[in-house]
Amino acid sequence: MNPAETYIVNQREPFRGILLHLQSVIETTVPAVELKYKYRIPFYYIQGKPFCYLNQSKDYVDVGFWHANHLSVHLDKMTTAGRKMMRSLRYKSLEEINDLILVEVLKDAYSVRDKKFWK
Repeated sequence: MNPAETYIVNQREPFRGILLHLQSVIETTVPAVELKYKYRIPFYYIQGKPFCYLNQSKDYVDVGFWHANHLSVHLDKMTTAGRKMMRSLRYKSLEEINDLILVEVLKDAYSVRDKKFWK
C-alpha cells in the first residue's frame, strides 16, 4: 500500500468511508489521474501536474481543486476558506456527497487541463 492509500485507510470513521468513496468516484471519473502522497495528504496528478487532493481536517473532508479559479460549475457548492487559488467541496458525512455534483466538478476540472497552465 502506498502512503496515500495508508492515509485514507488509517482515518477514523466516518472520514475513512468518505475518503474511500471520493477515491472511487475520482478514479472512475478521471482515469488519467495518478494518486500520490504530497504535502502529507493524498494528491491526484495528471501528467505530472497537480489536479486535486483529499484532506481530512477537523470534522470534514475536503476535495480540493488545483487551478480552481478556472472552474465554472457548482461554484456555489464550493468553499474557498480564505484561499485565493483553490476551492474545495467539503463533506462531513457520506450522505452529504452528491455524486452528480462531484462528477460534474471533476469533469470541469479535467477540462481545464488543456489551458495554458497545463502545458
